[in-house]
Amino acid sequence: MLQAIDHELRWRKNELTGLKIETIYFGGGTPSLLSPDELEDILEAIREEYQLIDDPEITLEANPDDIHKTYLESISKVGINRLSLGIQSFFDDELKLMNRAHDVSMAKSSLEIAMEIFPNTSIDLIYGMPLSTADKWKKNLETALSYDVPHISSYALTVEPKTALQAFIKKGLINEPDESVAEAQFYMMVDKLEEAGFMHYELSNFGKPGYLSKNNSAYWQGKPYLGIGPSAHSYSGTERSWNVRNNNLYIKSLHKKKLPLEREKLTITDRYNETVMTGLRTIWGVDLEGIRNEFGPTYFDYLREQSHNYIKQHLLYIENDKLLVTRKGKFLCDGIASGLFKLNLE
Repeated sequence: MLQAIDHELRWRKNELTGLKIETIYFGGGTPSLLSPDELEDILEAIREEYQLIDDPEITLEANPDDIHKTYLESISKVGINRLSLGIQSFFDDELKLMNRAHDVSMAKSSLEIAMEIFPNTSIDLIYGMPLSTADKWKKNLETALSYDVPHISSYALTVEPKTALQAFIKKGLINEPDESVAEAQFYMMVDKLEEAGFMHYELSNFGKPGYLSKNNSAYWQGKPYLGIGPSAHSYSGTERSWNVRNNNLYIKSLHKKKLPLEREKLTITDRYNETVMTGLRTIWGVDLEGIRNEFGPTYFDYLREQSHNYIKQHLLYIENDKLLVTRKGKFLCDGIASGLFKLNLE
């Protein structure tokens, strides 16, 4: 697998010609299973083949049960400078429901060690759990804040097929996630984290000043990125591509010197829809003048017309020529964005 990743990295270097790498993100699956030496080999291949800025943000996703102090000290020495820790919850019953390998004591001890070695640590939390209450969610947030983490990513629970959670719901052992509970917990989180000095810079992401994820920000601002490895996605600005999901097919394809990916050329309508969707999710909003310049008056007029009713309902507003969601519209953001999409009729 590591040889295949190395081959793909080197063979696709021309896709980012002329661009300097600002962020490197080890995510998807369990990258914390890689040894410090293996991480160093991958980073060395990137440094050899790509242009990097002087101090790129280099993040590693990790599970609390995978890390210990010696490991974190070692990966910090090879260049990792940001950690994303999959805490999910500070309650054991919720962790069991999500089939997580760690328990609360492991979550807390790993977070203590992480903050000691990586001041730039982010944690993931899940809201809208079937077993959750307002008090439990408040406690989750307060526990996270007690560790002085500078970045929190938080997502509503989704029931994935063939998971323990789906089986429990089918058997009637627990209830389906309640959207009204998720909405109340979302707004509680927004209030508590903003009071604690976090910027709600993207729908699911909160960071203290100076700690907004450069990787996340680049994605939501529509910058190009290159995804390496099984099922990784890439975006050039005009084209999307994605690698085969199957590990064996991925390795065999690269062994035969063939890139294991499919490509899709984006139409002007695709690009308009994506610009609207990603922009609305952020504090930067959708640049109306940018829409006019990039897509022309037809798309600009369409967006103004479609957004009119949402503005009347106080779900959207315009400020400094940017279209933004109101506080009331935040939880409904993706649905609002779809209402502004143009049909792909070309």
